[in-house]
Amino acid sequence: MPSFHELSTRELLISMHKHRRFLAFATVGAVVCTAGFIPSVSQAAGSDDKGEKGSYAETHGLTAGDVKNINALNESALTLGQPGKPPAELPPSTGSFSRSPDAVDDRETPPAEPLDRMPDPYRAYGGRATTVVNNYIRKWQQEYSHRDGKKQQMTEEQREKLSYGCVGVTWANSGPYPTNKLAFASFDENKYKNDLKNISPRPDETRAEFEGRIAKDSFDEEKGFKRARDVASIMNKALENAHDEGTYIGNLKTELTNNNDALLHEDPRSNLYSALRDTPSFRERDGGNYDPSKMKAVIYSKHFWSGQNQRGPSDKRKYGDPEAFRPDRGTGLVDMSKDRSIPRSPARPGESWVNFDYGWFGAQTEADADKTIWTHGDHYHAPNSDLGPMHVYESRFRNWSAGYADFDRGTYMITFIPKSWNTAPAKVKQGWP
Repeated sequence: MPSFHELSTRELLISMHKHRRFLAFATVGAVVCTAGFIPSVSQAAGSDDKGEKGSYAETHGLTAGDVKNINALNESALTLGQPGKPPAELPPSTGSFSRSPDAVDDRETPPAEPLDRMPDPYRAYGGRATTVVNNYIRKWQQEYSHRDGKKQQMTEEQREKLSYGCVGVTWANSGPYPTNKLAFASFDENKYKNDLKNISPRPDETRAEFEGRIAKDSFDEEKGFKRARDVASIMNKALENAHDEGTYIGNLKTELTNNNDALLHEDPRSNLYSALRDTPSFRERDGGNYDPSKMKAVIYSKHFWSGQNQRGPSDKRKYGDPEAFRPDRGTGLVDMSKDRSIPRSPARPGESWVNFDYGWFGAQTEADADKTIWTHGDHYHAPNSDLGPMHVYESRFRNWSAGYADFDRGTYMITFIPKSWNTAPAKVKQGWP
């Protein structure tokens, strides 16, 4: 079993190799620098706001080609996870995607890990703990795999899902691919209007950049997360002793009434009331088996770019759409029907952006948001390519919510998993053991 020192050294060498590789490519002009290495005005302007990190490419040492492949594989996961699509062990060729026709699927499924093998400590730094994907599988088997109280070895299908990177972590833990329909966020309309009037654009900042930046700064991810937690708590109370869907809906309306919650007035056909019914594991015999009391509401998060209207003004695709993906002022619900997982459009030649980032939270009971742990990954698992092996992160909320310059929206989603699954434990110890 490799030691923590050996793991850290190997990860460092991989990182150094990728950094040298990028510099070499940039020198010969084979690959144009990504925006992370030549930041745009909006990047530079936003990098010091709320602890935001630079671009995804800069942080992870990725080339423009790497980003193109990551985006194609992210799309592949999204398509693959939809109902009626081929099973996970038969992924479609990413070469078929029109946006990345020359992408290469060099992704590999991580090998099985012995059920009794304990994980090594993660490498912790600045609110984030990091490990290789194989070591995460060992921790998952020890801590998160339990079904009906018994540890389970991560199956080949789960490891296949996990291999997709950031989205793979959420996918492997949520079971059937999450639908992103029940999303919450918090937007301060008054702050947005006041800042537009009272703050001046930064030097050389376009009006579109300015409006996009002000809109981004008017979102409060902590409040959005809290709203999702409050609704999940209401849903979990409604699930108790509800052995059919009608009883659950009745309980849900009662709980919403008791809490004077604006969601009570949602249309009966809305995502709120159909969320449980639309969860595949609710219908499965080894899941909920149509018994709501066997399910629990859990949370994950998605970071993405707002400018996804390809027919709209180009500035909104480049610098963000101030009007897009705002939550309902009363309920906090975000209409995600127009989310196509389209990355930020380049404002200058050579810019390249990652299309989204997912973080898994589960059902942690830690009251302080700053102490909660979000599990995500850097990129898909390609140990025999220049991209390298996938790494898994456990980040404190402040680290997770800071995001990257690639994203200007952070939503917090509710989905359902069977109570017998332990992929969403109440407590998560960062960098365990």
